[in-house]
Amino acid sequence: MTALTLSTAAASGLRADAIVVGVAKGAKGPVVAPGAEAVDKAYDGKLASVLETLGASGAEGEVTKLPAPSGFKAPVVLAVGLGPVPEKDETYGTDALRRAAGTAARALSGSKKAAFALPAEDADDTGAIAEGALLGAYSFDAYKENGSATKGKNGKDAKDAKGPLAEIALLGAKPRDKAYKAAVERAIALSEELNRARDLINTPPNDLNPEAFAAVASAAAKEHGIKVQVLDEKALTKGGFGGILGVGVGSDAPPRLVKLSYTSSKAKKHLAFVGKGITYDSGGISLKPAGHNETMKCDMAGAAAVFAAVVSAARLGLEVNVTGWLALAENMPSGSATRPGDVLRMYSGKTVEVLNTDAEGRLVLADAIAKASEDAPDAIVDVATLTGAMMMALGSRTFGIMANDDAFRAAIHDASEEAGEPSWPMPLPEHLKKGMDSPTADIANMGERTGGGLVAGLFLQEFVGEGITWAHLDIAGPAFNEGGPFGYTPKGGTGTAVRTLVRLAERTAAGDLG
Repeated sequence: MTALTLSTAAASGLRADAIVVGVAKGAKGPVVAPGAEAVDKAYDGKLASVLETLGASGAEGEVTKLPAPSGFKAPVVLAVGLGPVPEKDETYGTDALRRAAGTAARALSGSKKAAFALPAEDADDTGAIAEGALLGAYSFDAYKENGSATKGKNGKDAKDAKGPLAEIALLGAKPRDKAYKAAVERAIALSEELNRARDLINTPPNDLNPEAFAAVASAAAKEHGIKVQVLDEKALTKGGFGGILGVGVGSDAPPRLVKLSYTSSKAKKHLAFVGKGITYDSGGISLKPAGHNETMKCDMAGAAAVFAAVVSAARLGLEVNVTGWLALAENMPSGSATRPGDVLRMYSGKTVEVLNTDAEGRLVLADAIAKASEDAPDAIVDVATLTGAMMMALGSRTFGIMANDDAFRAAIHDASEEAGEPSWPMPLPEHLKKGMDSPTADIANMGERTGGGLVAGLFLQEFVGEGITWAHLDIAGPAFNEGGPFGYTPKGGTGTAVRTLVRLAERTAAGDLG
């Protein structure tokens, strides 16, 4: 993990590989952002002109490197675009700072140290910069011979080996101020757990099956004082978890249900988070075609997010009880696999006709939601890479929110916006329920093809305990980035929903949710 410190040192005197400054897009060209005054002065007040000459505009995501001015110990100044200059009496905003810091950290991969002199008006801004830089500095190279931590077979540094930026110093902050220290400590804890979620999502399925995932969660839980319970295939059979077992029965790697319980002596509310954890999804007997299964190691991203959120809550000492449920299974075709047309008896007692074995996520979630309901939490939030339909509706960077309570859905949307994770409220139209009518069972696991993401939400709602507030986050789009990196978002596993869940827990602890 990249190290991060608050520094009161002058930009000119700090030994580093680069000084990071912000530049915004003005009406008449680039504008040097606050925080870079000392650097600009060393260029005789002409830094904006120099950057414009080099082609910089201040657009978001833009990176321009130039030699540092005379007298600076750092050899390079890196100017990162912040986007448009804020209107009068407005600031750049925490997510613009977060994205810019992430962009700069990615651009400095392979460097030992960088000093960030971005505009930070308060502790929240400093926390956002810290978070963006730490998330942007992420890399996953555990399986590469030429990764940052390894050498080639000849013992020499492997070609093009670039590890993440090793150390970050935030300039202009207040190291002794409690608010600044708390903001940075939060950023470090949250980033470390989110990056651990990314590691899990990126880990190949031959190394991360349900048992292995459960072992990782158990070890982390014990480290951070979280109570853990793991139900193996025998316990699941005895307990009647027909949905989880029905999905996992086709694999040689049996399923698991993991319960993580963080409790605070000062808590007045209890949240339950439920994560879909399909460690590999082949589609089962309803086999996915080529071109649709290569990234299906990411189908456990919901469980990874829930795991990271519970550990983050514990590390931050939030005054709210948080229970995480990881519904873990591998969906594979075999002679023992569930067939289209089979009927499963779920943990709740309901029966489900399986019309499509590739609609498996809702089956494991249904069992976990029903089990979570027995604890009578104040609210349940499930997180899942559930439907391609949600990707078609909202694209690859926005997740959908469905809920049985409009105010709760709005609260989660607010939390996601505060966290910097784009989301959008979605409806649960009653008329779509009829499409899941089954002549054989209580309900089918498929309904109308149009509105498929909403149908999946309606299915899950059937398993929520009576009187319990519930929301469903379909993160199928943003959970795994198949395009190029941007901002603080890497290629591959993104850790989507971790920050939204943590922000929701923080707001609940503060009494903002009633």
